[in-house]
Amino acid sequence: MAEQDDEEEFGAEADEARPPRLRLSRRGVTVLVALGALLVGGLVWTVFFSAALDVRRVAVQGLDSGQLTSDEVERALGATARGPLARVDLDEARAEVAKVPRVAEVEVWRGWPHTLRVKVTERRPVAAVKADDGRFVQVDARGVEFATEPQPPSGVPVVALQLSGPAQDALPVVDRPSLVRAAITVAAGLPPAVAKQAGSLTVYSYDDIRLQLASGATVRWGSAEQTARKAGVLTALLARKAGNYDVSAPDAPAVSG
Repeated sequence: MAEQDDEEEFGAEADEARPPRLRLSRRGVTVLVALGALLVGGLVWTVFFSAALDVRRVAVQGLDSGQLTSDEVERALGATARGPLARVDLDEARAEVAKVPRVAEVEVWRGWPHTLRVKVTERRPVAAVKADDGRFVQVDARGVEFATEPQPPSGVPVVALQLSGPAQDALPVVDRPSLVRAAITVAAGLPPAVAKQAGSLTVYSYDDIRLQLASGATVRWGSAEQTARKAGVLTALLARKAGNYDVSAPDAPAVSG
């Protein structure tokens, strides 16, 4: 009986020590909800609609060729780089910059609070094709023509077509664009050390492509097939000074002159 009295007394003291629960009235709940909505609404308005977080700067990375400028990239972005940063359509921004001929790849992301960041990968020429007007069209490893200049860029071969009689007759089957693409395949497969020595890449027919080196030596390449294999063989052959190198049959190369 004494134990029961003790438990009741202890329970009563515990109830007195427990802080009272905070109970909000319906009106209080309504007020808190309204305040929360105002806070969220104000935040949304500040981020998405006010000028507080507008785009104020475009930061461009990857421009290392000296041929493409930040101003050109910003002009390509146009209206997509204006207004609140949160509302910039990144996909549209990427698409606009990708239209610049010298741009191979592009990434765009937000740099809070005011910067739109753009990373560009520029196209690199592997060959130059002489156009009918005497200027030179730069072509990248994917065969994309992206710039035309009065002079060819240094360190890449100039592609020329000097088609033989049989090759002229075969044009309905293997047309000029296909022959140029074959030459570009060869140019793209040249090791950097060889590409720097390359002066011209002449196409006489589909299976008779020849590379003229700066030293005056000629490389008979054959067709564009097995380009990687031929490039490796040529690199080894160049250890021997000669006037002619033949890698048209890479398993049986020849050196003469």
